[in-house]
Amino acid sequence: MAKIAVVGAGMMGTALCVPLADRGHDVRLIGTPLDAASIAELQATGRHSRLGVELPGGISFHPVAELDVATADVDAFVLGVSSAGVSWAAQALSPSLGRRCSPVLMLSKGLELGPEGPSVLTEAFRRGLSSAAARGCQPVAVCGPCIAGELCRRVPTVVVLTGHDLALARRFAAWIETAYYRVRVHADVVGIQVCAALKNAYAMGVALGAGLHERAHGQGGSVAMHNYEAAVFAQAIVEMQKLVTRLGGDAASVCGLAGTGDLTVTCNGGRTGRFGALLGRGHSAREAALLMPGVTLECLEVLAVLDRFMKSARPGELGRRDVP
Repeated sequence: MAKIAVVGAGMMGTALCVPLADRGHDVRLIGTPLDAASIAELQATGRHSRLGVELPGGISFHPVAELDVATADVDAFVLGVSSAGVSWAAQALSPSLGRRCSPVLMLSKGLELGPEGPSVLTEAFRRGLSSAAARGCQPVAVCGPCIAGELCRRVPTVVVLTGHDLALARRFAAWIETAYYRVRVHADVVGIQVCAALKNAYAMGVALGAGLHERAHGQGGSVAMHNYEAAVFAQAIVEMQKLVTRLGGDAASVCGLAGTGDLTVTCNGGRTGRFGALLGRGHSAREAALLMPGVTLECLEVLAVLDRFMKSARPGELGRRDVP
């Protein structure tokens, strides 16, 4: 069994500790500077209040001050930080990765805008590493439909791993796969990760319909705003294919787990879906964010990147094609 450090005690990083522990690994969950309260709670009770579950045995909990000690002998790292925390993680882990080339699995989803356009977070992480650490690091990304609250309750889940080193991706798959957490490996490093980022922005637009229906005092059921939601969902797929292709990925990836699969789960049960519904009910973006305390809304970061990218694109570069 492996010694695995999960850096980031948010919901998804913590949830992934469950299949890792079920596989018998030595799991060390290490908080970021933002996770002090969660780590203290886990140390005292073994429970993560935002997930509402008590974690299984085989997991130790460490504040960020213990990062170097807790990771000194690990076989692999899992990054459970948000997209905004990727640069911090690269700086924090550079000394360890520079000393020994431990593989890295990334749960982070998003895009980073650079001089040549948006890039996926595995690339952003490598750019943030020291030259010694980056030399042997080929991060693997986890994408696809996975709600943290379901994973930690062992609800059947299927995800996709992607990376430039497919042998390493398969090694991670062998480490983390269980009877309820199934893993596929895909070679489209850019397309899979772009899908994982874009679905956050589009899920907000789809879920707007549910909020609009509630605002009009509508009740849940077969007659609501499902027509609107379906049209926006279909248009999202068309636009995701355009953007994935433009950024160097395979448009076919949009029809898989990381695209339509993750968009579906995010619309139905993800935090971005809840945020979109709040907007539909009439709340401003700031009001909606305040109604979701402690929740990272990566949809807003993705939209900001896309807005700057689209403004810099040449007229007609992305073309136009509506839903057929």
